[in-house]
Amino acid sequence: MSIANSAASAFDDRTRNRGHEYFTNNEIDLHQTDPRSFVGVVKGPLGAHTAAIDAYEYEQGVLSTHCDCPQFKKGRFCKHLWATLLEIDSLYEVPLKRNLRLIAGNGAADAAEKQSNQWKSQIDAIAAESNRRVRDPGVVLRNKVRQTWFVIDVAETQAKGHLHLDFFYRESLVNGGWGKCRRMSYDRKSPPLFADSGDQELLDLLCGGQTGGGESTSHYRQWWGSQYSRNEVSYVELFPATLKAALPLLTETDRLVWQLDSSQPFEDAEPLAWCGSEPWRFRLVVEATEDDNGWIIGGELYRDDESVRVEEPVLLSADGFVLFGDRIGLLEVGAEFSWIVALRREEKIEVPRKAGEELAAMLLSSAANCEVRLPEEFGWKEEAVDPQPRLVIASQNTSKASRLYASLSFLYGDKPIALDDPQSSVVNPDKKVSHRRNRTKEQQLIANLRDLGLRPNTDRHKNEAHVWLQRKQLSQVVHNLTGLGWSVEAEGRKIRKAGSFSLSVSSNVDWFELDGGCDFEGQTVALPALLAAVRKGEKFVVLDDGTQGMLPEEWLEQYGALAELGKAKGDSLRFAHSQAALLDALLAAQDNVETDEQFLEIRDRLRSFSGIEPKHEIESFQGELREYQREGLGWLNFLQEYRFGGCLADDMGLGKTIQVLAMLEDRRVNGEEGRGPSLAVVPRSLVFNWIDEAAQFTPQLKVANYTGPGRETVLENMNDYDLLVTTYGTLRRDIVQLREKTFDFAILDEAQAIKNDKSQAAKACRLLPARRRLAMTGTPVENHLGELWSLFEFLNPGMLGRSSTFARLAKNGGDHEGLRVLASALRPFMLRRTKQQVLTELPEKTEQTLVCEMGSRQRKLYDELRDYYRASLTQEVQKQGFAKSKIHVLEALLRLRQAACHPGLVSEKNAGVPSAKLDMLADQIAEVVAEGHKALVFSQFTSFLRIVRARLDEMNVRYEYLDGRTRNRKEKVDAFQNDPECPLFLISLKAGGHGLNLTAADYVFILDPWWNPAVEAQAIDRAHRIGQTQRVFAYRLICRDTVEDKIIQLQQSKRDLADAIVASNNSVISDLTAEDLELLLS
Repeated sequence: MSIANSAASAFDDRTRNRGHEYFTNNEIDLHQTDPRSFVGVVKGPLGAHTAAIDAYEYEQGVLSTHCDCPQFKKGRFCKHLWATLLEIDSLYEVPLKRNLRLIAGNGAADAAEKQSNQWKSQIDAIAAESNRRVRDPGVVLRNKVRQTWFVIDVAETQAKGHLHLDFFYRESLVNGGWGKCRRMSYDRKSPPLFADSGDQELLDLLCGGQTGGGESTSHYRQWWGSQYSRNEVSYVELFPATLKAALPLLTETDRLVWQLDSSQPFEDAEPLAWCGSEPWRFRLVVEATEDDNGWIIGGELYRDDESVRVEEPVLLSADGFVLFGDRIGLLEVGAEFSWIVALRREEKIEVPRKAGEELAAMLLSSAANCEVRLPEEFGWKEEAVDPQPRLVIASQNTSKASRLYASLSFLYGDKPIALDDPQSSVVNPDKKVSHRRNRTKEQQLIANLRDLGLRPNTDRHKNEAHVWLQRKQLSQVVHNLTGLGWSVEAEGRKIRKAGSFSLSVSSNVDWFELDGGCDFEGQTVALPALLAAVRKGEKFVVLDDGTQGMLPEEWLEQYGALAELGKAKGDSLRFAHSQAALLDALLAAQDNVETDEQFLEIRDRLRSFSGIEPKHEIESFQGELREYQREGLGWLNFLQEYRFGGCLADDMGLGKTIQVLAMLEDRRVNGEEGRGPSLAVVPRSLVFNWIDEAAQFTPQLKVANYTGPGRETVLENMNDYDLLVTTYGTLRRDIVQLREKTFDFAILDEAQAIKNDKSQAAKACRLLPARRRLAMTGTPVENHLGELWSLFEFLNPGMLGRSSTFARLAKNGGDHEGLRVLASALRPFMLRRTKQQVLTELPEKTEQTLVCEMGSRQRKLYDELRDYYRASLTQEVQKQGFAKSKIHVLEALLRLRQAACHPGLVSEKNAGVPSAKLDMLADQIAEVVAEGHKALVFSQFTSFLRIVRARLDEMNVRYEYLDGRTRNRKEKVDAFQNDPECPLFLISLKAGGHGLNLTAADYVFILDPWWNPAVEAQAIDRAHRIGQTQRVFAYRLICRDTVEDKIIQLQQSKRDLADAIVASNNSVISDLTAEDLELLLS
């Protein structure tokens, strides 16, 4: 687009963007009021505006503009003008004009006025003409009209090689007849009056771009008036591109004729008819001579069931048309045209009878280059087959060591033919079969090579290869081509494509053995050998016959990492009994699997998980479980029966602790003798919560607090208790003593605490000796799927193989087929229900984002800080790389988040700068308190909470406060829950995000977005849980155009990591990329 590009500097980005929206939405109605004046009526949501362009001084570098919108009247070039310029560009070819100056001019205003009053002019013109006719009815004189004749000059066509078409005309006479035919000189600028209006359209088509008579043959279109200029034309020469369109139209006139040369009359000739769209084709015909002593080679044209001797047409052209005496049509012709010329000149070629076999082989191979029809007695038949492509790759002794060269051939039947072989057919003389080469299909196959980056070999004088590729491309090229059905040979070895897998499972005392492998066109490779090749980074595996097998990458990508969760033993893979579900899920996706009776029995038990019956709580349990909690109790019983570890992953607030206490009470009453106590490992903030809930629901369960001074006595007398409650910190310190004991159940609450398998807490938990293991968490996966390995290595040791192997599987991402299989395998060992599924009676929860607009001082400080970090981090990332700069990135993001909350968090000297977020919170709190509600206020920054406390003190609002240093947590919670005079609870997000029951609150304010949305959800669910009777309103406070609203965008774009396994969310910060950083600092 040239006029818009010329004028672009006069418009700002915002105006151009808005104008482009009008253009792309087709909101412009463009009018051309005179050759260089345009008016655009631009429709907007509030009405239409008229923009005018006057281009009479365009060549002098000036464009006059006008618009009736307020922005133009203020002296600014508007979006309506820009949209009009784009519309002009889309319709006209406009020369680029550099340094174009836009002015607000009268010419454009006059054009706009003229357009707005055009309707008046139109009515006046009609009225004037009507009045004239009333005064002077007159007589309309009959003008002479012309009839065009189109004449093919055969002699000129043969001489020049293209269809030569002369123009003739004759004029109407007064008596209704026609005059004599005369040669026409057609001028497009002033065409005559034609008897048939279609003649002018046809002449314009024929003259548009074809060579013709006259001194000048140029034509062009000017953007200001769409005017054409060319001299008079008396003939044209039609080329192939025009023939197909023009010939049918010419025959429809019934005035297309031919003459041998210009001296021959044509007026009495019969018009040519059109043969139809089906083209004629040429083939050779071999027939016996009249005396039967030899063979004659002739030719014929054919289409459908019709055929004519090649000698019959008046004219045949390599341009693709054939002229008969009374009709004209298309001719599909190529290299075989040389046969047409020869046969029309020589008439026929005679061959001795004894040379018949030699003749057939010769014609069917390279000599004919066209279809050949042989006598039946020759015994030959033609079979149509698709070419099978073959690529032979080899190194060459060249200076370009990074290149590999390849030769291309095609297999027709069992006969190969090189790409550049001139043969038109591939013949098998022994079988008397010929296969006509399918050049179209060959070209489609060659396109495969282009798509894969192979390039033509331009040094064929040095080697005969057709193409070359980079050595590093070899594996990918071979993989893709074999997948497309190509036969590929590399360095003298044929490469075989992977076929199907055949697998079998046998059971042993402590493990299952998986045997089998993959078939490579008759050669089998065992599964461990395939996995070993993958670990080495190889793409091929050497087969027993010396050929190479292309590794089945698709299967290995989907299931290889899962298969590697087993241990290689010879030609088999060994899986532990705890991996039975994993092995079953892996085999469920395969065909050709054999299993023994023992494995089938265990598999059926696991599959019966979906039909687990709810279990009622025991009579000594003080309370009544909900139906979904009874289903949970049935699931816990299932785990006990089959000695599996499991993860109770119910949504926060659904009573996981109560379900586990009901199970422990059942164990107390019905469990085997001498089982010993169970151990619950919980966050420090939840120790008393466990003890209190046990006292409430299971008062006969003997519970001991195994924390703090004097806990040694508890351990010495552990058999006097049913349950010990301890913390992760105590466990780390006492693991040496605890590992000498044996527990009935080892229970981890908030089990995401061991998500890092290398942490001391995770290692200590894995060392706990327990008959059964249980984990409880509402977020089994927070940051990445690797956290599942740590959790299940505690629950069912060895189930997910080595951590490094599982890490490779987890790295592949949430849409990986292997994760679907993994989810199926883990399903019996994880139970998750959401509130939406089971608590239909729970009051509605409404979440809303409140956007704060920073004041000028806060905005100035934030923008300065953002610009500083953007400049410094860009330099740091360029110098060190993103990975090594991550500590600086995290610092920058922390500071920007603090600046969005309150400038005083960045520097104490900014403590007096107003905070938009603090002001909005204060207004919200005042309204909530005035209406008698209670609210929770969460922030990651305790320093921000201190500022909030100071504001609340000024407002005389009572509140409770809790962070990581708070010791009397229970008293704080009770005070908020039970004191109607305490409407607020300020809580550190990390310290109070879990384990607290704060159902007295029905409003929740989150002052700063956290990278992990699951943490925010935990905070909100302190209020939205069992026991809540009021609708809960949760508000996130976000400052506009800051790093905070970018964090929200990243959360939305990266939420699907863990959903393939459980319904949970993920953290953004661990997967931060350079592109994400650019977004955050934008």
